[in-house]
Amino acid sequence: MMDTGLPLLGGLLLLVAGGELLVRGAVQAAERIGISPLVIGLTLVGFGTSMPELVTSVQAGLNGSPGIAYGNVVGSNIANILLIAGVSALICPILVARSALRRDAAVMLAVAVGFALLAWTVPLGRIGGAVLVALLIGYIGFVIRQERAAADGGALHDKSVALAGADPGLAPPHAARRLAMPLLIALVGLVLVVAGGSFLVSGAVALARGFGVSETVIGLTIVAVGTSMPELVTSVIAALKRQGDVAFGNIVGSNIYNILGIGGATALIAPSHVPSEIVAFDAPVMVGVSLLLVLFAATGLRIGRREGAVLLAGYIAYLWALWP
Repeated sequence: MMDTGLPLLGGLLLLVAGGELLVRGAVQAAERIGISPLVIGLTLVGFGTSMPELVTSVQAGLNGSPGIAYGNVVGSNIANILLIAGVSALICPILVARSALRRDAAVMLAVAVGFALLAWTVPLGRIGGAVLVALLIGYIGFVIRQERAAADGGALHDKSVALAGADPGLAPPHAARRLAMPLLIALVGLVLVVAGGSFLVSGAVALARGFGVSETVIGLTIVAVGTSMPELVTSVIAALKRQGDVAFGNIVGSNIYNILGIGGATALIAPSHVPSEIVAFDAPVMVGVSLLLVLFAATGLRIGRREGAVLLAGYIAYLWALWP
């Protein structure tokens, strides 16, 4: 147990620490060379906080463990909605901006449905991965144009605001005096993330074999929750600060990044079939809870404590159904 637990725990710690350093260094470097805070928030911060999921899924795919790779993507989205949104709503009711519901939540639901259908019909090869990544790039470009015109926020923007709330050092403007130090910080963070992903994948595979549990179950639960720690921390801090709207945007933006960015990059780099158990059960669950979140948000433009309790109870029920 110790032999499998240490790589798993060490990998998670390296992923969290490396992800924070990577985002910090990249943001400071981008500010130093004059990139706008809006673009930084929607791209570098968004991708940076999703880097643990990205590295873990890609490494698992390259190691021939698609259950961990795609279980991480689908499991993270389920955990974001049921666990993270549930806990956040229990702390403070989540307020939902009408624009975020119309645009971002609708996109989150659409990409969840699209991923489930794609995984059900064809192997996720490089063409499918390229389509997912292209959709993410197009969506980010659309959001940047819209937010520059209206300055009305949005899920991807809220994702970066949530991180800045958890780590004030990332709140723009925070220009570094020199470019070398931010780049060095980002490089160290990247090395830690890659090492952490490697330890996490090897530890997860060993844990699955030791307990006689499928790699897919480990990917959907332990790996998914572990790599979602940045989203959990930032959403809870936003809720404690009574910034429920930011918590909602952080969760929705993370789910969009997970499917289009991480699922797409994994299919591009390590194409494979999505495991049949994910296609048959977990992907439909992801679609169902995404729809449930949208329905909760649409009723009064808030997710109250009662809805939060329902979401959290749903996650407990999901774990109970998943584990043998």
